[in-house]
Amino acid sequence: MSGETPNQATSAGGTRSRSSRRMAFAEQELRLISALVLLLGLGLFLALPFVLSIGSVVFLPLTTAIILTIILSPLADKLAGWGVPNILASLVALLTFFAVLLLALALILQPAVALFDSVPAMAKTVAERFSQLQDEFAWLAMANEQLSALMGQSGAREVVLASPSVIQQLAFATPSLLLETLLTLLMTFFMIEARVRLRRHLLFDRASYGTSIKAARVMREIQDRVAAYILTVAWINGCVGIVVAFGAWMLGVEAPVMWGGLAALLNFLPYIGPLLMTALLTLFGIGTAETLVLGFIPAAAYLALHTIESNVLTPSILGARFTMNPVMILIALSYFSWIWGVFGALLSVPILLMLTAFFDHVGKPNLVGFIFGEPLFATNLMALGLDENATDHAA
Repeated sequence: MSGETPNQATSAGGTRSRSSRRMAFAEQELRLISALVLLLGLGLFLALPFVLSIGSVVFLPLTTAIILTIILSPLADKLAGWGVPNILASLVALLTFFAVLLLALALILQPAVALFDSVPAMAKTVAERFSQLQDEFAWLAMANEQLSALMGQSGAREVVLASPSVIQQLAFATPSLLLETLLTLLMTFFMIEARVRLRRHLLFDRASYGTSIKAARVMREIQDRVAAYILTVAWINGCVGIVVAFGAWMLGVEAPVMWGGLAALLNFLPYIGPLLMTALLTLFGIGTAETLVLGFIPAAAYLALHTIESNVLTPSILGARFTMNPVMILIALSYFSWIWGVFGALLSVPILLMLTAFFDHVGKPNLVGFIFGEPLFATNLMALGLDENATDHAA
């Protein structure tokens, strides 16, 4: 016989029914809140480019300073560990980066100025080569004209609007560029100098010890991942630049150091940089070589080198820790290029690394699963709440 009376069984069934209704209502409420959070995040994603673009004088130096601080903080920590005062260690780290940047630009710009006088001759040669190709494919142009005549399309009149010259554009852009560079260097210095106080604030000024540990881990993970990635990629790109410079010297290309420096710098731009480098080598080769076949050799050699580097060398060195979805890289590249142009393209991968490291700790949103009824985050908050209630009830 069962020990429960009919009243007790009815009461237990009613309690389970009310608990199920509360659970269903809580799940619906959680899903509604998650949908609102998702809509707010989407709105922020769409509105953020306009805010960052309009306020680029403030936000671009700030973002660049944060990334430079992450990169240069390990150097400042090492100098401080050798007994160098914190202010001096921060200044030396920043000056070291600035000196390396100026040296790289000097190695590229000085030969480029020397080659600038030969640009008209190269342009003339390229025009002649393409004119020869156009003569060989004249039948294609005639077919296009006949097709346009059959479709009733007439030649449209072109209206050319006058645009500012390159010198005028540089004159307008120089004051803003100098201001942003100065703001970036100043903010980087003060952020590096304040890194110790920030770490102490994260560790000791939190109400919960677990929160302090988690915040410190997030900060350490972001710094380690971004700094290790950029420094490793810098070494790889430097080796690529050396190989390109040596290959250009072997092929008799003018200014091999400049081409090696360009290859190293453009390799920081995923996908876009190597394509741009290939196009530059193609145009330069066609403009200086005697035949079209010889003109394509430098670009073909660089393309082969980049294929080996991007598919074999870089993945084996970086490993799975820095493996990112190519679609996400392209989205970040186009997103931040839209906002800040070339500087945004250079900052896109470090920003993506920072966001990836952050979401690895706080949890990634399950966007696809949420559409089909799954929770937005992998951690089931309702399950955690039930476990806590069950523990408290058992106690």
